[in-house]
Amino acid sequence: MIQIKKSVLELVENAKSKINNLSVENAIQMHSDKNNLFIDLRDIREISNSGRILNAKHVPRGMLEFWIDPNSPYHKKIFNENYHFIFYCASGWRSALATETANDMGLLNASHILGGFSRWLELNGPIEPKK
Repeated sequence: MIQIKKSVLELVENAKSKINNLSVENAIQMHSDKNNLFIDLRDIREISNSGRILNAKHVPRGMLEFWIDPNSPYHKKIFNENYHFIFYCASGWRSALATETANDMGLLNASHILGGFSRWLELNGPIEPKK
């Protein structure tokens, strides 16, 4: 067995100490503001199985850095827009790490949702139905 230096939980907690963390209650209140863009980082199979936040944009976690970087051949212009990007995943772990990475790259108008989509569902936030 390998000896890891930091657990994934340590990485997530470290990221959360450096980024803007939104409660689901706050995120639900922010949902109707068109200046906020919700970014679903989950795998397409997760989205197919459970739906997603209404009007959220899907950005596969593995492509995030490439889509943000304007010098990448995979860059998406949406990341040049003046949005407050609100990242989420199933439970808030991937989105915490993604938000830290986005901030490190210079995308400073980014936050993530504590508790992720699971908590969003618990509080009956608006969703798009499963496909």
